[in-house]
Amino acid sequence: MDKLLSIGEAADWLGVSTMTLRRWEASGKLIPERTAGNQRRYRLSQIDPTASILPPSVRKTLAYARVSSHDQQDGLERQKQVLELYCAQQGWTFELVSDLGSGMNYYKKGLKRLLNEIIAGHVGRLVITHKDRLLRFGAELVFSICEAKAVEVVIVNTGEDTTFEEDLATDVLEIITVFSARLYGSRSHKNKKLLDGVKQAVEDSRQ
Repeated sequence: MDKLLSIGEAADWLGVSTMTLRRWEASGKLIPERTAGNQRRYRLSQIDPTASILPPSVRKTLAYARVSSHDQQDGLERQKQVLELYCAQQGWTFELVSDLGSGMNYYKKGLKRLLNEIIAGHVGRLVITHKDRLLRFGAELVFSICEAKAVEVVIVNTGEDTTFEEDLATDVLEIITVFSARLYGSRSHKNKKLLDGVKQAVEDSRQ
């Protein structure tokens, strides 16, 4: 539960004077709550967001697996097995989160849950088989969030991802689909013909 601090306690926590807190309140920089008796109260998470993070000993380990399409369902199961075996070997109690969707999609249900739990301070360790299993582009941003939240990131395999080419083709098709929707709206026959050609080339490369 979020702890409430008096103005004196908040000042001590931040290393400033109570007068400074009153100036911050007047300027709108840090607004406290008020009790029924009109006393100032500061939420600990308000003055120090990191204070609400659970200690490492009680934070959870999350293992994350992802494939791009239903055709790769077997690959998803293999990822899960690798993650389960690895975590078991380390003696970690863990939760497994999985997604079926493109690495270009930032709105996948599992990924959103993963990020929400990391930001909330509930996660102490993130385990993935390859970096690209997280996101095709933007994984470094997630790693930066993990670093800020003191989350250990474990990548089981640092070598080449065997599904890289197939996943990349799926991601390229997704990009083409988005641009097609935009360019078709302009009713440009030239744009449509160009994108159809690129899309067909990508489809042929997957066969």
